[in-house]
Amino acid sequence: MVVEEYLRLFAGLFTLLSLVLSQVHSEYWLLFTAFIGINLLQSAFTKRCPMMNILKKLGVKEKGAC
Repeated sequence: MVVEEYLRLFAGLFTLLSLVLSQVHSEYWLLFTAFIGINLLQSAFTKRCPMMNILKKLGVKEKGAC
């Protein structure tokens, strides 16, 4: 898997996890869901994403890299 695929995986996983936690633990977990959405929105315009930087530092390959 490449950075973009991991990014989608983590965004979906964290969104679903925060929705489940908001139902079983506290509704304040919905703030985390909103944070994820805002982060995805800003990355669409700025082409910058903190999670992508973390994944690259962990050695995940970029799209098109051998």
